[in-house]
Amino acid sequence: MTPVQLSVITQLRHNLHQHPELSMQEKETMKILQTFLRENTSLEIHIRDGWFYALKKGLASCPSTGSNAGLNRTEPIAFRADMDALPIPESIKLPYESQNEGISHKCGHDGHCAVLCGLALELDSRETDRDVYLIFQPGEEIGAGARQCAELIREKGITEIYAMHNLGGYPEGSLVYRRGLTQPASEGLRICLTGKTSHASAPEKGNNPAGAVASIVQYALRAADSAGNRVHGISEPSSQTPEHDLLTRFKSGTLDSPMRLCTITGIRLGDGDFGISPGEGEICMTLRAEVEEEMLAMEQSIISFASQVSAAAGLQMTYSSHDYFPETRNHDDCLDRVLDAAQENKVPAISMRELWRASEDFGHYLKICHGAMFYIGNGEDYPPLHTAEYDFNDRIIETAVNMFMRIAGIPV
Repeated sequence: MTPVQLSVITQLRHNLHQHPELSMQEKETMKILQTFLRENTSLEIHIRDGWFYALKKGLASCPSTGSNAGLNRTEPIAFRADMDALPIPESIKLPYESQNEGISHKCGHDGHCAVLCGLALELDSRETDRDVYLIFQPGEEIGAGARQCAELIREKGITEIYAMHNLGGYPEGSLVYRRGLTQPASEGLRICLTGKTSHASAPEKGNNPAGAVASIVQYALRAADSAGNRVHGISEPSSQTPEHDLLTRFKSGTLDSPMRLCTITGIRLGDGDFGISPGEGEICMTLRAEVEEEMLAMEQSIISFASQVSAAAGLQMTYSSHDYFPETRNHDDCLDRVLDAAQENKVPAISMRELWRASEDFGHYLKICHGAMFYIGNGEDYPPLHTAEYDFNDRIIETAVNMFMRIAGIPV
């Protein structure tokens, strides 16, 4: 990028940082991005419901056959950036600090959008043999955006898609990658129990769900470490549903992700008043696994156990699932293209030994067409994502833009 281009893109990033918006509420963010693209490029802007994409028309693009067997450099290619921010207050002093109270870009999506606009600047002055789609996606933090945008892949016959994420703990400007599974599946589970409130001196006149809450939490934590049929010796009711098929495999040990994780994210039971025995309880947890079906089986196991415990205690139970993320699994052919781009750009490449445990909804695209998610290092001692100390590292913008350019087959 020219110094002028880099300065313009950095200013755009700071403008986005000042106007952060939560998932599926990115109206001002979209306005800023669309205005920038219209004023600085001739790319086509196509607005959809809650998101948009920019298109650089290729000279020799051809219709897709729908096959993923190999990559064709004349078929449409896509790049994705996420737009949403987090409900974290801005606590560091920046000349471009957030103007929206309680919301800030603590995951770097402002930088991701700036990088995609940097790619747009470069594409605008070049000719390409293929259509290049730049997808500006909402709602990544809650797993809702990619599912909404992924239909564009089928609609336009896109045969490959790429995305980058900034990542601390690695040398600044390095390419960080992992073959195959790079980020796990996850889902939030909320379980609500309803009994009967009573005076604390007469708990027998009410129905306090505390015991059930404790049992469910213990079960859930242990279910992440061992097969369900070995947890508390609980046997599940029979069923012929597909969910039960997963549950049976989970309990028999035929599903076996190297990583299963249950994180209790919230427990609510009364307000601490010493004169009241509460009648309602709530448990929130996030479930993760390397394989989606095992995560779903673990979830069904916990729900089934909670149902039995609640029934035995005379409690009403309801549950709901939230923030579903598929596993993100890179395709080797596209990852090879990423590594070739790094070599051409003289960017050092580092293979991740372990998957990055944070989930990413980019996996929805990878179920439809080939693609790859890769990472650009922020610095080995850089503040972690989702922390108050974090701000996107502007020094990696040019590296990320150059990587996208090479992947698109355009010389840097």
